[in-house]
Amino acid sequence: MRSAIAILFLIETCLYAVASLTHAGFVLEGHEHRQAMIAEAVISAVLLLGLISLNLDRPWSRMAAISAQSFALLGTLVGAFTIAVGVGPRTTLDYITHAVMILLLVTSLAWLARNRNASPLG
Repeated sequence: MRSAIAILFLIETCLYAVASLTHAGFVLEGHEHRQAMIAEAVISAVLLLGLISLNLDRPWSRMAAISAQSFALLGTLVGAFTIAVGVGPRTTLDYITHAVMILLLVTSLAWLARNRNASPLG
């Protein structure tokens, strides 16, 4: 069960990396958006750092992981808001991706909040 949070972190990190590459034009054409590409790359890096901190199994690791998840959720909500007001890309793919991102982040945050011993190392 402890590895579940590590798997969620890894899925989130990869999802943001792929979203960033998509907005860079490397995965799909027609979805390019520079600001979204940068934001998603930064969020992916922060989530990776959160995963690394969790694997270090230090007293501050859980808080670092929660901070990384919270930062990612805040950034994703800002992205969803920009989509809603028409600033960012407004494709079905963007709607679905943001919904999945928010669902994964909320799930991870809830897991971290419930489990004080959130080290994935066992």
